[in-house]
Amino acid sequence: MTEAITAAVGGQERAGAPTKPSPAVSIVVPCFNGGHFLDGLMASLARQTFRDFEIVIVDDGSGDPQTLRKLLALDGQATVIRQMNRGPAAARNAGIRRAKAELVFALDCDDTIEPDFLAETVPLLRASPPDVGMAFTDLRLTGAETGLVSRYFNRFDLLFTNTLSSGLVMRRDAWLAAGGYDEAMRSGYEDWDFSLRLARAGYRGLRVAKPLYVYHIADDAAPSRSTEIDTKRLYGGLWRHIRERHAESYTMAAMMRLWKASRDGSGRVPLWKGLAACALARVLPDAAFNVLIARLHRRPRADAARMPAGLSVFGTAAHNSN
Repeated sequence: MTEAITAAVGGQERAGAPTKPSPAVSIVVPCFNGGHFLDGLMASLARQTFRDFEIVIVDDGSGDPQTLRKLLALDGQATVIRQMNRGPAAARNAGIRRAKAELVFALDCDDTIEPDFLAETVPLLRASPPDVGMAFTDLRLTGAETGLVSRYFNRFDLLFTNTLSSGLVMRRDAWLAAGGYDEAMRSGYEDWDFSLRLARAGYRGLRVAKPLYVYHIADDAAPSRSTEIDTKRLYGGLWRHIRERHAESYTMAAMMRLWKASRDGSGRVPLWKGLAACALARVLPDAAFNVLIARLHRRPRADAARMPAGLSVFGTAAHNSN
């Protein structure tokens, strides 16, 4: 059960106040002990050239005093919702349920966006046909790694790695049709699972080919769930869970259909490599499969578009903030 602790941009209306029109987009930010990132995040939102938005921050059970102080200081700038720690998927769902806009933008608290991010993505999605459920941009890496990473939408490739960004600007109707984020996936890859369900619900995404989403790569001193997936080698178990949840998409017939339907020039995963990856994952124990994927993860994340086709299979593009 969530509880609003401040009402600000997009917050509760005061008694007797005139009803404000809904914003064009609601920015939903899950936050778990991420107070040291909040100044940078809020500064990047203050620099947006597109101004018709609200900010909804979901405090996912933070216990860090700095984070709690920072959240309390946001009165007048954001709506802050408090809940027990339930993970980033539950936090995103809670924020989207509270959001007022028909478009929502999922932004992790350790990431930021360039000043033109909303100006490029929101009008694009609003002007697109209903089957376009989300808009996204390329990434600029910061933190433990730097560089640029291109993102793209391809239904076949999406079976093997999250080709989208975690920072999706999406229609609320698309979120509903996909069933929201899977709150049981607390160990990671819930954004990849959500991307698959958006695609299964019939939605496609449009790319803005500019690195406007600034994706933070944590270092060993302050590890994130993404780095824990790497260090604990959880890939095999997490991908097995995704395959089980989307079993109808991972049959040989379904993969062949998706590959044939997705041959529009956007794909980077060769058919043979995708099928081989599935076969290996099915016959190898998770521990052995994790060793194989760990070797692929030694390659830098940046400049993925320049890599030979297929080397991004099972890349760590699925970004996890908690």
